[in-house]
Amino acid sequence: MSELPVSAPHPTLETAPFWDAAGEGRLVLPQCDNCGNVIWYPRRFCPVCHHAGVTWIEASGQGTVYSFTVIRKGRGPWGEAAPYVVAFVELDEGPRVMTNVIGVSADDVQIGLAVEVVFDRDGDVVVPRFRPIQLTAARSA
Repeated sequence: MSELPVSAPHPTLETAPFWDAAGEGRLVLPQCDNCGNVIWYPRRFCPVCHHAGVTWIEASGQGTVYSFTVIRKGRGPWGEAAPYVVAFVELDEGPRVMTNVIGVSADDVQIGLAVEVVFDRDGDVVVPRFRPIQLTAARSA
């Protein structure tokens, strides 16, 4: 587990497959059955072509930091964890997700940083976060 608090999600009909897979250590995303658009935030229809059919696909779990901010103050457990990074990560599949970048100093995060998903667990609660891809691992891939 990272030093960040883990807040329990509130799954809906649309997001339950995402949270169920996260609990298993997998990152899944809905993909439009008509145009192939990979969708984020999870929903049962395509926001591009409005088709009502989607299929959940296994995502690579890799992407790059698209944008980020460093939170240096806060209250409660989030304040105690500061500084921490809130980022938009552009997944290799296309969508951008809001998340935290962990496993690196907040001062070392930069736009374009290659990252991979990790699943942060606190008891039964699991949330996907991202950490930098190690250069040695990236070279061997």
